Amino acid sequence: MKILLAPDKFKGSLTASVVCAAMTEGIRLANPTAEVIAVPMADGGEGTAEVLTQVTGGNWYTTTVQDPIGRPVDAGYGISGDGTTAYIEMAQASGLRLLHPSDYNPFQTNTFGTGELMQQAINQGVNHIVLGIGGSATNDAGTGMAAALGWRFMDESDREMRPCGGNLSDIRSILPPESPWAGVVDVACDVTNPLVGQQGATFIYGPQKGAKPDDLPVLDAGMTHLAELIHKQFGLNLAMMPGAGAAGGLGAGTVLFLNAHLTEGVNLLIKHTQLAEKMAGADLVLTGEGRIDNQTLQGKLIAGITRLANEQRVPVIALCGSLQLTPDELITLGLTSAFSIMPGPASLDDAIANAADYVKQMTFQLIRTVSTIWHNTM
Repeated sequence: MKILLAPDKFKGSLTASVVCAAMTEGIRLANPTAEVIAVPMADGGEGTAEVLTQVTGGNWYTTTVQDPIGRPVDAGYGISGDGTTAYIEMAQASGLRLLHPSDYNPFQTNTFGTGELMQQAINQGVNHIVLGIGGSATNDAGTGMAAALGWRFMDESDREMRPCGGNLSDIRSILPPESPWAGVVDVACDVTNPLVGQQGATFIYGPQKGAKPDDLPVLDAGMTHLAELIHKQFGLNLAMMPGAGAAGGLGAGTVLFLNAHLTEGVNLLIKHTQLAEKMAGADLVLTGEGRIDNQTLQGKLIAGITRLANEQRVPVIALCGSLQLTPDELITLGLTSAFSIMPGPASLDDAIANAADYVKQMTFQLIRTVSTIWHNTM
């Protein structure tokens, strides 16, 4: 019996790797002869870089870069085992989680530290970057990132400007570096918001980054000005491009400054983990995440895995801490079934402290049942 493990993290309690380890223990107890292939997964958000570094046999590096308001911060990134690909999450350097709420200021924050991380990886000889762009504290359209990579932003007096959300309206010309990096960039982007307008980067995501209602038209005007300048100077029309508004416009910035490809996070993970190839010939896929709810229906990791498994006619069972979907919704999602790992009522502290044991126990019960049925039908 071949079982493929492809869980996401259980947020707040278990990493995807720990979930895989607990599932494997449960399987070994229930069916010692089963072939187990463990592929820790992510959806393009938090943890993606570490997952991809691990599954490619790579190495994790830590360096000091600028945080969203220019302070030094230690941030990590991974490089694949063959040394060709870097795995970076912008939240490591430019994430909202790095700031105290009193520091939230989309007029001043920028993505310079993300560019510094990328430059560090480029200096190590990579020719491919996979970039996750969730959780940003910024609204600078990626101009900070670009500045760290050698791009310059000039005002009407031909003076170089510090790129940030509040300065976009004052940019009059954009100067590329003399020798821009020519590698490939794939961006994990799970939103379809355009760069500007009522559904754009500023109006939808600006408030959570500290923008007040009166700030939104001002910041959006800066984005609009930059989009018009980009169109005029480079011939690219990024204003309404789906995904351009992701991470305070970093989606648009990666397209202009890095010629990047914006890709749904789960599809990017499936590609880079070679999940389709590893799934071939499997009898069962076991996945999971902390909570299975309406967000799971909207294109998150489990939905991507079930799409792939259904193409290969492999049943998929999911484990979770909290199961909030109806049977009809589970069928729509493509799951064979789903189970909460909780053995009964418990406090949040207990659920977190014992999550690995609960995953192990539920996996044992599940595989014991499935293996018995499987062997009796062989």
